Amino acid sequence: MILRRAVPLSTALSIISTLVRLASALLLGLVASPIAAQSYQCSVTGAVDLPRVAPDGPARRLPVTGYTLAMSWSPEFCRGRETSPPNARQCSGQAGRFGMVIHGLWPESGRSWPQWCPAKSPLSTEAVRPNLCLSPSASLVAKQWAKHGSCMARHPETYFRVTRILWNGLRIPDFDRISREEGLTAGIIRTRFVDANPGWRSEAVGVHLNRRGWLEEIQLCYDRRFMPSTCDRMRHGESDSAPARIWRGL
Repeated sequence: MILRRAVPLSTALSIISTLVRLASALLLGLVASPIAAQSYQCSVTGAVDLPRVAPDGPARRLPVTGYTLAMSWSPEFCRGRETSPPNARQCSGQAGRFGMVIHGLWPESGRSWPQWCPAKSPLSTEAVRPNLCLSPSASLVAKQWAKHGSCMARHPETYFRVTRILWNGLRIPDFDRISREEGLTAGIIRTRFVDANPGWRSEAVGVHLNRRGWLEEIQLCYDRRFMPSTCDRMRHGESDSAPARIWRGL
């Protein structure tokens, strides 16, 4: 794995060591495999178009102090977007049904974050295709590489490989079942995730609700070694006492 020169050698070696341990654990079956709540069904067929991505902000080169793996609850995102052409793969049902999906893997830098770094390698369809059952939008995948991945790795394949290793090391709880719990709160959602993933603690799990109290996103906070780390206030999201609801879809 070739990282940006801004990353110290000791950090790079630590990251590599962590990823090797994760990959070994997956091969040996020591890490729980993902369950159906991640993507209920999914198929990737036909050509994959690579959209052009325009920056939505200034380029920032900052030292990386940690990472966020942001995961979106697809039924809530797709509510009202079922017939939207730009969201057809995720929301129309043609490519399958989705539960929790990856929004992106983001490098952090204290109160800010690096973004839109000059890409060393172009994005290819071969790099995008393996991710479309995890992030069911080629536009989203392309933007995550251009905005965030370019500040982490020289090659998009490396960035997406790290993302998939982190994702495959998680057990996503059954949010359909959780949605039926009486008195559901953001704290209960955190607890159910921690219960399903030994080694995680609630301080490292961000729960984000929309203005109407429906679950939109889970944000997992990592340190520079890709180990769970306490989220700052922005990433931690709602307080444990906040009432929550989870849309199960139509």
